[in-house]
Amino acid sequence: MTKNYCGDSIELPKQQRQANSWLASLQTILGLAVWTLAYIQLDPFARWFTYRLLGFKKGGHLSGAVEFFVADAPKVLMLLVLITFIVGITRTFLTPERIRKMLAGRRGTYGYVLAAILGVPTPFCSCSAIPLFLGFLQSGIPLGITMSFLISCPVVNEVALAMLYGMYGWKIAGLYATLGMAKAVVSGMLIARMRPERFLEPWVAQLQSSANQTETDLPNQDASLALTWKDRVDSGNTAVKEILAGTWHYLVGGIALGAVIYGYIPVAFVSQYMGKDVWWNVPVAVILGLPLYASAVGVIPIVQAVLAKGAALGTSLAFMMSVIGISIPELVMLRKVIKMPLIWLFVGLVALGIVIVGYIFNALI
Repeated sequence: MTKNYCGDSIELPKQQRQANSWLASLQTILGLAVWTLAYIQLDPFARWFTYRLLGFKKGGHLSGAVEFFVADAPKVLMLLVLITFIVGITRTFLTPERIRKMLAGRRGTYGYVLAAILGVPTPFCSCSAIPLFLGFLQSGIPLGITMSFLISCPVVNEVALAMLYGMYGWKIAGLYATLGMAKAVVSGMLIARMRPERFLEPWVAQLQSSANQTETDLPNQDASLALTWKDRVDSGNTAVKEILAGTWHYLVGGIALGAVIYGYIPVAFVSQYMGKDVWWNVPVAVILGLPLYASAVGVIPIVQAVLAKGAALGTSLAFMMSVIGISIPELVMLRKVIKMPLIWLFVGLVALGIVIVGYIFNALI
C-alpha cells in the first residue's frame, strides 16, 4: 500500500510490493549486523574515552560515573531501539482486536494464563487503560481475566524483559517473566473470587450485563494478515520513533542518576540497606516505588547501578516492578470505571505479589 498526492491509499502492483518487501528484509538484516558490531564495542569505547581520551585515573568517583554513563547511555538506547523495533513488528500480528477475540469466552485457568501471556507484548499506558478495560468487558471477557491482563501489561514489560536479557542473561529474564505472569494469574483469580462485579461503576456494570457478543460474532477478517513485510518493518520504524520521542528524557535522566549512584555512593552503604541480610528491604523498596511514575527505560539504569554496588537483585527488581507496575495516572483513569475498594484490592495484590517475587529472587540468586 502507498498514498498518492491527494493522500488516498492506492494498491501497488504485486511485483513491486514483493520487491519492496525483499528490500526491507535486506535493510533489516544489514541493520541488525551493524547494530551487533556497534554494541559489542561499547564497553571498550567507554574505557578508551574515560581513561585514554579524558585521562582520568581508574578508581575515582568521577571516572567511574563517566565510564558508566558513556557505556550505558548508548547501550540502553541501542537495546531500546532494537526491542521497540521487534515489538512494533510483533504488534502487526497481535492487534488489540485479535487479543479481545482470543480472550472472549475463555474461562478457567487457561483464560487467566492466556491473558497474562498476551499482556506482555501489548502496548499499555494510562491513556489506554479505560478503552482496554471496556473493550474486554464488552467482548464478554470475565473481570478477573481482564484484571490479569491489566496486571501483566505493565509489570512484565517487554522493554524491561528484553533489557534484562541483554544485560543479565536469559535466566534472570526468564525468571522475571515467569514470576511476573504467575503474579498476574494468581491476582486475577483472587480478584474473581471476591465478586469484583459489585465494585464496577453502574454504567460499566450495565455495559457488562448487556454484552451479548460471543467469540463467533467477532469479525473474522483481520487486516494485519494482508500486510507485507515492508508494512511490518515500517510499523517497527514508527514504533521506534514514537517511543524515543516519549522516553528519551527518562533514558538520559535514569542513566545520569545511575552514573551518580555508581560513581559516588559507597558500596558499604548500598550493601547495608539493600543487601540480602536486611529482611525489610524488599517491602520498603516496593513502598518507595509505588508513588513514582517512570518507564522501564529510566528505571533499569538505576537498578543496574545499585546492583553494581552490591544491592540484592530481588530488592532492585522489586523497586523496578513497583515503579512500572502501578502508576498513579493509570489508577486515576481506572477510577472512572471501578470503585475504590477494587482499586485498593488491585494495588494491594500487585504490591504483595511484587514483594513475594523480590524475596524469591533474593533467595535463589
